[in-house]
Amino acid sequence: MRRKTIIFHIFLCLFWAWSASGQSDKVLREASRADALRETYFFEESRDAYVAALEMFVDSLMTADDSLLRLDVSDRMLLSENGLNMMSYVSRPNVVARHKFSLDDFFLYYPLPDHGWRSVPCQLDSVAHRFSKAVYFRDGDREVYWSASDKDGIRNIYRSEYQDTVWSVPALLNEHMTSAADEIYPMLSPDGQRLYFSSKGLYGVGGYDIYVSEKDPVSGDWSVPVNMGFPYSSPADDFLYIDSPDGRYSVFASNRDCGKDSVFVYVLDYDDMPVRHSVEGPEELRDLARLDPSSGKDVSGSSSVSADIPENVDTRRYMQKMAEVRALRDSISVYGMRAEEARIRYSRTSDPKEMAAIEEALLSYEMAVPQMQDSLDRASARLQEIEMEFLFNGVVIDPDKLLAEADREMVGHSADFVFTRKSLGEPLALNMLEPEPAFDYSFKILEEGQFAEDQTLPEGLVYQIQMFSTYSKAGVSQLKGLSPVFETVAPNGKHTYRVGLFSGYNDVLANLNSVKRAGFRSAFIVAFNDGKEVTVAKAKALEAERKKVQTLYEVRIVTGQKELDMVVADGIRQQAAGKDIARSRTDDGGNVYVVGPFADKETAENLASFVRAMGISDASCHEITQK
Repeated sequence: MRRKTIIFHIFLCLFWAWSASGQSDKVLREASRADALRETYFFEESRDAYVAALEMFVDSLMTADDSLLRLDVSDRMLLSENGLNMMSYVSRPNVVARHKFSLDDFFLYYPLPDHGWRSVPCQLDSVAHRFSKAVYFRDGDREVYWSASDKDGIRNIYRSEYQDTVWSVPALLNEHMTSAADEIYPMLSPDGQRLYFSSKGLYGVGGYDIYVSEKDPVSGDWSVPVNMGFPYSSPADDFLYIDSPDGRYSVFASNRDCGKDSVFVYVLDYDDMPVRHSVEGPEELRDLARLDPSSGKDVSGSSSVSADIPENVDTRRYMQKMAEVRALRDSISVYGMRAEEARIRYSRTSDPKEMAAIEEALLSYEMAVPQMQDSLDRASARLQEIEMEFLFNGVVIDPDKLLAEADREMVGHSADFVFTRKSLGEPLALNMLEPEPAFDYSFKILEEGQFAEDQTLPEGLVYQIQMFSTYSKAGVSQLKGLSPVFETVAPNGKHTYRVGLFSGYNDVLANLNSVKRAGFRSAFIVAFNDGKEVTVAKAKALEAERKKVQTLYEVRIVTGQKELDMVVADGIRQQAAGKDIARSRTDDGGNVYVVGPFADKETAENLASFVRAMGISDASCHEITQK
């Protein structure tokens, strides 16, 4: 009987594992469908699909991997909700020109001074990134912003400034511009008052979105970054936004409608005060996000061959055939993307007329691709024949160099704009200060004990554990691995050693036995207030008194008759993790949301600034007294 019971339990466990695995596959399929909808701007349908995926989870069968998957799907659902919200604030910039470039050197075609880009790896950024291929630093600059990986492999934005003869220690900007994901390509506006960059971890719709932060004229600090919205940001990867030095253009790059190894560079008329509008639906937004230039044509690649490559009929024929091959490859990629978009639209509609129109469009895409593929095969074969002719005649051709020369100067739709290829600058050699490793003052037991680097006690109430006293100076070996250890010497020459910096009695009490077990059986608790020793009883009384009366802060958000937007609420929860969000009513029936409490004013002010940046103007910090 016992054997049958064991077999039954084994069977039941296997069944649960099989069921959970099958459920995870269903979740992944539904989440993938939601991803495809989001990437084609169907944010509402995408959100509903993510919700459906989340509802497939069976709590009783949840594993650790399932929990991570649920969290991942929830995060992706937030991207769709962000997209829905951002559809109400869409710009319609005038597109001057666009051109597709290789991901390896697209930045060299930006309208910026020559020799400003420095290739990665370099002194500032030691690890090359898929998109971030270079750092911008001009000779004579006295400050520099760049993106580099931290110890966890996350790319953050750093800043350094020139101070007399050396560059300052690299420093992060602030908590608003440091997310849990990558930030890349920080670029200052010509007047230095705005910083543009791209991030995967801030409020956005997926991939890298483009953000702008304003410099505070008083403090010099950077404000909460704001997503620049559609069509600058998209579900694809968008990055390296600049305003041209002459103030005429705005330029950025994106891999929307591109293969994995190329990007479009878009040139727009500069607009200091863009008017934001809402869009009626995904189709309008998707068409706008393509950023087709005014003439409806892409930039042509006409140019002359440079002097170091002989220009003749053969080289011109080779370059024309190479341009044809590239154009066909790009067209096949674009048609494939548009066919996929049509399939998704077809799956979400039930209108017979719309279905018929989509079927017709899809058929035209599917018929065009084989024809283009046949043309591509023939063009590629002809290209190889030309290369063999060069080889037979003893002519050595470097295709990459030839194409680079062909791309060196490409005229845009506006006669006033020209894509000109710049040259890389010399490798960087900056005399930059190295950050000194910060001493960790948290209580630890290590293989070898450590004396505190700064023996000064902080202001306020502090508890420590006194280990021992002796008339001879103690060595590291006598610390039994404890850290950080503080030493005081009395007028009579007696040395006293204490360990730790604890802000509360319960904290120091919880670690007392650890010190005793390390070998200091007579260890006991001592207390200091503003650097002066007080009895433990008095310290506990001070601690209790300070808990009774404390100045706290809260953020009040007035939305009038509207509910608090879900996207804003999620952003608040991220910015103020663990804080309550309470709702009350005004006399006229409006909504007031209160977030808090906060122990310090700066944190509350930062949250209020974030809410205002999200479009709710009536958000403010208020002082409250807790007893």
